[in-house]
Amino acid sequence: MDAILQQFFNWGVMAQALPLLLKGLGMTLLICAVVIPLGALGGLLAALASTAQARALRWSAIAFVDLFRALPPLVLLIFIYAGLPFAGLRLSPFAAVTIAFFLNNSAYFAEIFRAGLLSVPKGQAEAALSTGLTPAQTLIWVRLPQATRNVLPDLLSNVVEIVKLTSLASVVSLGEMLHAADLVRSVTYNASPLILAAGLYLLLLWPLVRLIGRFERRIAG
Repeated sequence: MDAILQQFFNWGVMAQALPLLLKGLGMTLLICAVVIPLGALGGLLAALASTAQARALRWSAIAFVDLFRALPPLVLLIFIYAGLPFAGLRLSPFAAVTIAFFLNNSAYFAEIFRAGLLSVPKGQAEAALSTGLTPAQTLIWVRLPQATRNVLPDLLSNVVEIVKLTSLASVVSLGEMLHAADLVRSVTYNASPLILAAGLYLLLLWPLVRLIGRFERRIAG
């Protein structure tokens, strides 16, 4: 038992690792601050394109969504970071992570927004148009607010997945939280920094998970 506590719950090692992990947490939050808004915007545009009347635009959006939902994000990240240099395009770790996560999460946001838009009765849009609103105004003031409310738990769940996805950035040596924890582990030969990183992820995500559950119960009720 003492050996397990020493190897996994060594408070001295955790105290030494904490400053580096907090720095890594800052990078994790920075990735999220960039990827989540970009992914949501890209997903919304793809969702609108996938429900458009123009067949070429609709099928292009569907192909984009299917492709980047099917590709594992780790494969996509490694291809962008390590594969594109063979074509003469070398990106920084942060740029590679941002692009890979943007493409992956835009596809998932697109499916969520598409489901939300389809959940709004057509009569709502028709009534708005009959009052003199333009199609753009109808989308912004009528369809989109209702669609977002209908799929809000799914949107928040995707945000949670994005935060967890940031741990993949460690494979390109970007100094996010998991990379920082693994770096300390390799120096101390102790797994306690990984336990500390898991605890920080839990503190970061548990309130959001509870919030999602609250929204789901409210919608169901």
